[in-house]
Amino acid sequence: MNLENITDHLKAYKQHDQIIDAANFVISSFGLEHENFAGFGFRTELEPNKMLLTAEGEIGGMQMVMIPRNLFDFDLNLVVNMLAHEMLHVRQKAPENLVEDKNEREFQAYYEMLFHKIFPQVPEVSDFHKKFFGEKALEYYKRMGEGSELQTKYAEQKLEVENLINSF
Repeated sequence: MNLENITDHLKAYKQHDQIIDAANFVISSFGLEHENFAGFGFRTELEPNKMLLTAEGEIGGMQMVMIPRNLFDFDLNLVVNMLAHEMLHVRQKAPENLVEDKNEREFQAYYEMLFHKIFPQVPEVSDFHKKFFGEKALEYYKRMGEGSELQTKYAEQKLEVENLINSF
C-alpha cells in the first residue's frame, strides 16, 4: 500500500471540500467496508487538535459514521485507525454480529487499533497513540466487571494489551 499516493488523493479531495468522498476513499483503500454501513455524515468539530467520530444507529440496524469536517487535518495513520474503530462498530452492530455490551464493543475496537487483526491493512500509529488506545482498552475491560464472563473471555487479549503498553 502506497501511503504517499493515498495522501495525494486525500489532498485533492480536501482541496475541493469533498470530505465524505475522501472518507469513502479511505475505507475502500484500507478494506474497511461492511454491508451494515449506511454512509458518512458530519458532526461538530471539537477543537483543532481533537477529533471525535461515532457510529450511530440502532443496534441491529444500519450504522452511519459521523465525522468532523476537519478529519483530514490529522495524521493519516491516526485517521485510518479512527475510521477502522468506527467501522468495527458498524460490524459489531450488524444483525449477524451483534455485540450488545458497549464495554465489549469498545474493548474490541481499541484492541483492533493496536493489533489490526480484522483490518490488517490499517497502518500503525505512534507509540504515544498505542499507549493511549491500550489504556482505553483496559479501561473498558475493567468496566466489564471484576471476574465477569466477559473479562474471562478477553483475559488473553488483556494480557496482550498490557504487554504492549509495558513495552514502551
